[in-house]
Amino acid sequence: MFQGQLQTALQTLYPPSCVGCRAPVASDFGLCGECLRETPFIAGGICGTCGVPVSGLAEDETDICEECMTTQRPWNRGRAAMTYEDLGRTLVLQLKHSDRTDLARPAGAWLARAARPLVQGDTLILPVPMHRTRLLKRTYNQAVLLARVAARHLERQMVPDLLVRTRRTPMQDHRSHTERFANLDGAINVNPARARSAGLEGRHVLLMDDVLTSGATLAACAIACFDAGAAEVDVAVLARVRREEFAASAPRGSDELM
Repeated sequence: MFQGQLQTALQTLYPPSCVGCRAPVASDFGLCGECLRETPFIAGGICGTCGVPVSGLAEDETDICEECMTTQRPWNRGRAAMTYEDLGRTLVLQLKHSDRTDLARPAGAWLARAARPLVQGDTLILPVPMHRTRLLKRTYNQAVLLARVAARHLERQMVPDLLVRTRRTPMQDHRSHTERFANLDGAINVNPARARSAGLEGRHVLLMDDVLTSGATLAACAIACFDAGAAEVDVAVLARVRREEFAASAPRGSDELM
């Protein structure tokens, strides 16, 4: 009873507000009607490999997009909660660069909803790692925050430090697909001790990250998992950059699209 009274008092003092614009909403960590319309959640037919919307497909139908036809993906299936544009882009950047760690709670739930069709009985969720020097500068890894919330919704094990970025790679912006993949070559490995304790060998792995652009980072993670004995690897991201927007990514010097 006391807990309910306390919750009512807190809601009176701090009424729920939209995570996008701070307008009043019915429940915590929600979007108002206007922000919901401006958030490009993915619905309808998609590429089953990367999650990008594909026109001409029926609801829940999957195909392979043009990019995935021409780019080898070491993972099997992929999903994305939204496209990287409009308010979706704004929310990702606020989570990533503006200390809006509160966004991980709703965004992780959106990610879990998109990833649910990929989940298996033995799924092990692994967030994309951040190099320790960048982690010291930013103080948190947004992929870990998202994966932690998503894993709770999906009721699956998440290991935040199984994958390790062994060298700090230069920024990815304004690099071609080929340059991005070369930049990540050998940069991500598995922590053997954590892999053994988590039982990675023979497991289904679900990699999670905030944004998928070229897929180079996720590819490096997937290869590291397979090399360490994973049986199958899928990927799920909060936002997917459309192919036509890739050329106009981030300004030089930014790590917006890693």
